Amino acid sequence: MLQIGEFSRVCLVSVKTLHHYDRIGLLTPAEVDSFTGYRYYRTEQIDTMNYIRRLKRYGFSLEEIQRLITLSDHKELADALRRQKEKLKQKQQEMNAVLNELQAHISVFERTGDIMTYQKGYTIEIKNSPAMNVLANRTMMGVDEFGKYYGTLFERVPKERVTPTGLNGARYYDEEFNHDSSDIEVFIGIKERDKADVVMEPCECAMTVHRGGYSTLSEAYGAVASWIAENGYEIAGAPFDLYIKTQFDSLSQEDWETEVYFPVRKK
Repeated sequence: MLQIGEFSRVCLVSVKTLHHYDRIGLLTPAEVDSFTGYRYYRTEQIDTMNYIRRLKRYGFSLEEIQRLITLSDHKELADALRRQKEKLKQKQQEMNAVLNELQAHISVFERTGDIMTYQKGYTIEIKNSPAMNVLANRTMMGVDEFGKYYGTLFERVPKERVTPTGLNGARYYDEEFNHDSSDIEVFIGIKERDKADVVMEPCECAMTVHRGGYSTLSEAYGAVASWIAENGYEIAGAPFDLYIKTQFDSLSQEDWETEVYFPVRKK
């Protein structure tokens, strides 16, 4: 048996962390002296502690780890590890995109001396938005939930025998943006007007094209909003995005294209 200090030293984990794991039931001491309160661990628990540390490195939460270390179903455990691997690969791709973006920012800044140049590279024009018949799902949702709500729309396509146009997007109704819960409508374009949930008629818009990942869409929004204020227009409806080129076109993130539309009218 090892006292908690010895166990801490062997496993390279702090006593404070071991106390926390004990409190949440993740790793409890094998024995606690009723008189002194000293905690003791079996040498077999070293393997368990190292397994917990490895799962933490893989990015699992402590709550997830509690479930994983009790799993006896090998297939379920392997599936969980594979899903986490895919999450890490996605994060790696996102980080690579951020690094490329940072390098481009540095290069432009060194060339121009303007740290804000990246926000000035958008061309804004006034044009009518395309007419679209869409299947739509409008609800309070977080940005990270888009996939779930798009999934329900795509499930309707074969059931309702409609023909997708390939033009998909999202419309934002809240005046204030909340990443975790906003009034958002995701939609997919279809050819059949009579089967559409919403018919989006053409309207005059200030429009620009954003190239790159969705995490920097705010820069396009800022560029359009500034242009509207400086050119005698005002916002006349909910802005929306159309996803023209995406990861589903087998493109890297820097090659994605999103059209950003702000309905406007002259002041």
